[in-house]
Amino acid sequence: MTITGKMLLLAFLPLLLGRVSGQVSIDACCNSGYEWATQKVDCAHLPMLSDSKECRLTQEQCCMNQLEDLHCTTGITIANEQDECDTWVKAENSTCEARFVKRCCNCCLLGRMAQTQGLSCEKSMFLGYQCEQVFRACCVRGQEGSDVPNRDISKDEANSALIPHSDNEDPFLNDRCRGGGHCSQQCSDTGSSVICSCYAGYQLQPDGVSCEDINECISGTHSCKIGQICINLVGSYRCQREINCGTGYELTEDNNCKDIDECTTNTHNCLPNFLCQNTAGSFRCRPRMQCSGGYIQDALGNCIDINECVSVNAPCPPGQTCINTEGSYTCQRHVVNCGRGYHLNADGTKCDDINECSSAQNPCGENHRCLNVPGTYRCECQDGYQFDPMTRTCMDVNECRRYSGRVCAHKCENSAGSFFCSCATGFRLALDGKSCDDVDECSTNPCSQECANVYGSYQCYCRRGYQLSDVDGVTCEDIDECALPTGGHICAYRCNNVPGSFRCTCPQTGYTLAPNGRNCQDMDECVTGTHNCSGTENCFNIQGGFRCLSFDCPNNYRKTTDTRCERLPCIEPDCQNLPLRITYHQLTFPTNVQAPADIFRMGPSYTIPGDDIQLTITGGNEKGYFTTKYANNQSGIVAVQRPIVEPQDILLTIQMTLYRQGTVNTFVAKLHVFVTPEL
Repeated sequence: MTITGKMLLLAFLPLLLGRVSGQVSIDACCNSGYEWATQKVDCAHLPMLSDSKECRLTQEQCCMNQLEDLHCTTGITIANEQDECDTWVKAENSTCEARFVKRCCNCCLLGRMAQTQGLSCEKSMFLGYQCEQVFRACCVRGQEGSDVPNRDISKDEANSALIPHSDNEDPFLNDRCRGGGHCSQQCSDTGSSVICSCYAGYQLQPDGVSCEDINECISGTHSCKIGQICINLVGSYRCQREINCGTGYELTEDNNCKDIDECTTNTHNCLPNFLCQNTAGSFRCRPRMQCSGGYIQDALGNCIDINECVSVNAPCPPGQTCINTEGSYTCQRHVVNCGRGYHLNADGTKCDDINECSSAQNPCGENHRCLNVPGTYRCECQDGYQFDPMTRTCMDVNECRRYSGRVCAHKCENSAGSFFCSCATGFRLALDGKSCDDVDECSTNPCSQECANVYGSYQCYCRRGYQLSDVDGVTCEDIDECALPTGGHICAYRCNNVPGSFRCTCPQTGYTLAPNGRNCQDMDECVTGTHNCSGTENCFNIQGGFRCLSFDCPNNYRKTTDTRCERLPCIEPDCQNLPLRITYHQLTFPTNVQAPADIFRMGPSYTIPGDDIQLTITGGNEKGYFTTKYANNQSGIVAVQRPIVEPQDILLTIQMTLYRQGTVNTFVAKLHVFVTPEL
């Protein structure tokens, strides 16, 4: 019986990874959804415990159920505290949460109204199951009054209110929260479980029992205003004024500033002979001893004599001289005494004016006008000068100092009676002699390529592919992009620098430059028809070239396809030992391919139970680049076991021996391996 085989060509097989999910109980899934709704009050971003669809549905259902209970509890609380439901839900009447809250709020209000009107608390068949439970819970709670503990009413508590009790039976006999239960603060018995909760200002811990203080200052849930700092307290917080009150004031408990009485607190620095008098934000020191007339008290409390003779209102009448005494003064008739600018006349009876302008030397200075006036003189100074009352002459005005920054735009230099302006480098003096105009240096073409005029200077810059010289800052030098640290990555094959740019090139044969101007694309000579293979040869494209291949069948074989030879029927023993089929294959890859790498698979075209194969390389592996691997009893693999560093053509002869039902047959594959150089 003739047995056929099949060889499959593979390149670089990927590894398959698997993932195993652990099993999670349904109770754990439900508890996860319940706790997420309790802590987050939201089911939109529920984390999944397992990939199981059953666990995911259980999580979502338990979360939504708890979320509805929380919203219902909010509605019952609003009804009990505000006696109306419309105000709270106006802003959010379009949300699903608002509809849950409003429904339970309205049902609770109906129950409270029924209790107030003395009606029965029995449920109505038209309200719906959940509304009936809330209706009766709020109605019964109103009848119980203050005897019922002030706890939030959940849906399960509303259900518990429907259970009838006898007159002598304690309604909370089976309540597991009686006496606080195991919770640290608040406890709620839902019937199926016991839920702990916390007072305002606390949050429930992961153990579900303990409560921890919420730091409102860190979480940002405080209501402190601007100018106040938040201080966390156990279960609450307080707002304290951030800015201090200033010297002389202290901050009170109600955040107000109160004056400090330094005299009462004895924090003043008054001397012993002074009395302390408190003022708003400060204090004053008043002397204990008062001075008599003719004296004035100094800062240290000492009495200092007043010189009445130097007062504005002269105490003595005209013709008399005032003489100061200790604590008083005396008046004495005076003789003729001429003041400055006057001199006694010849008979010594009166004072005549001195004409200072009649002296040989002009007191005002050269080229200035002197005008005599009684007792003195005045000067009319030229422009750029002013009268100095100390020297009583005309002094040069330093306009650069007096009007600094307002006389000249840049530099100011004073001169006798005037000044002159100058400009900094890069500017020229304007026609007004004060302003400075920018000089456009670029008009003289100082740069080798491009010039940009800037205020007071200029800046040379270069076109793309050039850089400014560090030597003179004017000349533009070509950038050798190929010599840059990243130059080896600009072009796929070879980089050639040109003035102002660069140009990538590819090997002369076998490649063309890609549209991006950097990469090299292999030229498929077999497709473009640029090969030189004869009509009897097959063209096989490789990276950067091609190969002309011809396949001839040996004696005793006939060609069934272009790449397959079948053995002819024969009875000779030597012929019977020849391979049943010879097939030809070819593949190509670059040098330095990562090893190990599977490149070829060979096996029979069909298999039956009990088949076994053996794969060997009988030729072409003299350098030991390749090896065979046993994949299973139906196929084997040829793999590269060490890197091939040099380009070369290799013809491997691979023989597969098939053991089937006591018979042994061989098949041969001729594998052409073309190793091409890397770019």
